[in-house]
Formats: sequence, structure tokens, C-alpha cells
Amino acid sequence: MQTNLADFIKDTPEGKEADAILRSCVHCGFCTSTCPTYQVLGDELDGPRGRIYLIKQVLEGAEPTAKTQQHLDRCLTCRNCESTCPSGVQYGRLVDIGRSVVEKKVGRSAGDSLRRRLLHRGLLSKKAFAAALALGRAARPVLPASLKAKVQPRRAPGSWPTTQHVRTMLLLDNCVQDAMAPSIDAAAARVLHRAGITLKRVAAGGCCGALSHHLNEHDAAVARVRANIDAWWPLAEAGAEAIVVTASGCSVMVKDYGHFMQHDAVYAAKASRIAAIAKDVSEVIADAWVQLKPSLKPIRDALPAIAYHPPCTLQHGMKLRGGVEGILRDAGFALTPVADSHLCCGSAGTYSVLQSEISGELKHRKLGNLTAGKPAQIATANIGCMTHLQSGTELPVKHWIELLDERLAV
Repeated sequence: MQTNLADFIKDTPEGKEADAILRSCVHCGFCTSTCPTYQVLGDELDGPRGRIYLIKQVLEGAEPTAKTQQHLDRCLTCRNCESTCPSGVQYGRLVDIGRSVVEKKVGRSAGDSLRRRLLHRGLLSKKAFAAALALGRAARPVLPASLKAKVQPRRAPGSWPTTQHVRTMLLLDNCVQDAMAPSIDAAAARVLHRAGITLKRVAAGGCCGALSHHLNEHDAAVARVRANIDAWWPLAEAGAEAIVVTASGCSVMVKDYGHFMQHDAVYAAKASRIAAIAKDVSEVIADAWVQLKPSLKPIRDALPAIAYHPPCTLQHGMKLRGGVEGILRDAGFALTPVADSHLCCGSAGTYSVLQSEISGELKHRKLGNLTAGKPAQIATANIGCMTHLQSGTELPVKHWIELLDERLAV
């Protein structure tokens, strides 16, 4: 694709990156066929190729409109298109640049800005979010069905291992997961303990920055990334092997710290080092499986069938495909076949709130495919997907690490 970027951006780092990405696109349209929003809306401008044309026009000087912004807002950033693209177009990075430029040029209505600001602050404040969630759980019996489905009862986390092993890894302190499902990190700590690894919480750490980044709160995202690097750096220097992340939506962000902070003179080198040692929990378990497998409990009765949903951030963002499924099968679980497993469930961080209609339709389609094989429960690898899917089904939806924890002897 030939480009002629406008003066306002062509010589900036973002402009140079966008130009290279645009030039790699060959207009083939393979991406459109696998785009969830195109499948729902049927509009070329609500697919990757159409959005690429819109971004190109804006970066070449055309004035964007609220309609331009709407088409970009409707993108899930699932990056399914990147898995499909034969030319390696880095669409996720391009749409981030495009959204940022359009946001500055078009702005938002007072109502939309307020909603985004409240969402941003509410989710980032662990105390406020935990208090709101506790209130919702207390009122759950009298809530309307639509709200009750979104406020799930708390699952007790269980014990956290106290043994200190020679091998130590650090845990990302997820911003909402600790309040919504503390059982996930506790299960990961117990599983890694059985592999001879101590999973260490770091009090000074916090949200990975993805929430701020995807809401175009760039300064807040940078501040969050710097705070995490500052919290982890001394421990990484002291010998911590990895930063373990149990939510794939956060894993993909931390792994991208090197790129995200590449122009920060103070933090660029540290960010690259942190990104290099960041691991999704599935990668750690795969490496430790030889040590873990002998600890599996004997199977006396057939284990309940599981439908597994691989989050987009895991299979498209990090290109980690088949690993979790292989571990679950090796642990004795039967996985039911799931059609269109490459497609997004519609959660996509705050997308389920900001684009609820499209998100709801995608959830409906995903649950139809997940339940077609008559599973006893659903497993996934991201807190957002887990809570989104649970709001639409009576079947239990769990993080796969919780299921593995249940299969291992104490």
C-alpha cells in the first residue's frame, strides 16, 4: 500500500511505525473474513481492511468524523486479523495509533467522556472496585436478572503456600481479578509450589496498564507501567526468574512493555528486560509439566467434560495456541469440540460496557458454540472472558489453572 502521510505525523515515531505497517498491507481482505465485528455488522468499515483505509486517510490529512471514531471504537482489538494476515500486518499497533489521533481531533461528547472516566477510575481503584463488588454481591438476591448475572458469588481462594523455594517468580497484582476471583492467583501459587517454585506477591505493583492504554489514557498507562517496573526491578535483579501473569489480557500487555516504552530514555532498557521475563502462567506450567504430572491424582471416575475458550490475547496476541488444551488433556480432562474457537467472546476489556450490543451478540454466539458439545463446565484463561461468559450461562466458568489445581495432590 502506497502512503503519503501528512506533515503533522510523518516524522514522529508513531508516524514512522504507522507508515511501515500501512505499506505492509496488500489489500487482500483475508482479515475481513475472520473479523468478529464484520461478521456481526457486515460493514467493510467495521472490519480490519476498512479500518486500515480509514486510518490511512486520517494520517494522510483527511479530517476524521464521529463516524470514523465509531468504526475504530467498534474494533475489539482481538487481533484475529493478525493471525490470518499473510503479510504480517501489525494491525493492533496501527489501530492504537489511529484511535489516539482520531481522539485528539474529534474528541468525545460530555456523556461519553464521563462514562469512560468513571470506568477508568472505578476499575483502577482496587478499594473502590472491591467495595462496589461487595455491595453488589450483598444485594444480589434482589438485583434484576441482567445485573445478577454480572455479579457472581465470591469463590474462596483457599490457602497460599508459605514454603520458600529456591526458585522464585513474581506475580502481577491484577487490578480487578483479586476482587472478582482471588481463587485464580491462589490456585496458580499452589500449582507452582508443587513444581518447586515460590510465587511472590509484590505489594507495590498493580494494574498492568492495559486498561488505561485501551481507553486512550496514555499518561496513566505510562505511569502504571513505570510503577510496575520500579516494583519488580530490584527483585528481578536479585534473581526472580519471571513475572507470572494469570490473566492473558494482562500477559500480552506486560510482554509488550519493551515496545510500549521504547522511546522513554529512563525506562526503555528496563522495560525490555521486564518484557523478556514476563510469562503467561500457561508457559510456566508447560515448562514445569514434567515435574507436575506425577502429582496428578488417580482418576477413579471420568472427569467432567470441559469446553475450553482460548482468549484472543492468548491465541492471537501472544500466539500461544494449543498449550492449555494439551495440559488439560494430559491432566485427564476431556475437551469437547468448539466451533469457531478462534473468534472473540466479546469481552475485550471494557468493550462489553462501551459496546454492549455487539459484545452481547458475540457472547451469545460464543456460548452457543461452547455448549454445543454438552460440557459440564467451561474453562478459559482470562478474567474478562471468564466473567463475561459466566454472565450468559448457568454452567460454571473457571480459569483453567483452577481446574489443574483441583487435579493435583496436596
